[in-house]
Amino acid sequence: MTQQGAALQTYNNELVKCIEELCSKREELNRLIQQEEAEKNRLQHDIRVLTEKLSRVNESLARRLAARADFDRTIAETEAAYMKILESSQTLLSVLKKETGNLTKATEPRSSKDH
Repeated sequence: MTQQGAALQTYNNELVKCIEELCSKREELNRLIQQEEAEKNRLQHDIRVLTEKLSRVNESLARRLAARADFDRTIAETEAAYMKILESSQTLLSVLKKETGNLTKATEPRSSKDH
């Protein structure tokens, strides 16, 4: 019986050792899980912060794009109006030169050839 008792004691010691090793591995795994959960929480927080920043930048960008479109429209309208003023000025100058020429001819003394 002593041999059986010794064998039983050896098995018991090995079982206890195996259980302790499993518990130790579980604790290490649990520590790694906690680290990854903490990292996951940090990443989720960073994502929320970045999403909010992205939203603010998109809103600002939309306002600035609209303002630029207003500038583009105003510039185009102003340039078109300015071109009309230039065309009108050119037409006015041509008419004025023609009229000045006609007035000059009308007021010149007639030469003897004209009689």
